[in-house]
Amino acid sequence: MEDYLHRASKIRGRRPAPAGWSSLGRVTLGRFFRGRSAREDPIAIGDPRLEGWETVSTFEDRETALAWRDQLRALGVDVSCTADAPLDHFGRGDIYLVVPPDQWSRATEIIENLD
Repeated sequence: MEDYLHRASKIRGRRPAPAGWSSLGRVTLGRFFRGRSAREDPIAIGDPRLEGWETVSTFEDRETALAWRDQLRALGVDVSCTADAPLDHFGRGDIYLVVPPDQWSRATEIIENLD
């Protein structure tokens, strides 16, 4: 196996991998966790940033709420899903589709026409 790695590394112009390393090099966990802190939660639970936003619609399951949120976002509306309490393990609970006050009428019009 070592001869194969040595020959393969010569072809690629690299030194052979040290004992205990793979031919890909050392893999650190930092690669896997990079950028995860900026990801938005699909359903915000008690988020103070959404405090003054207006409710456009309510849903009982996660999939339906996220589908409506994605449709409104595709149409250019700034919309989020929020809940007062964590959802159960099936993704059910009281989920509110909320928008900033200045976009409420546009969002309501879109929802009424998509029904």
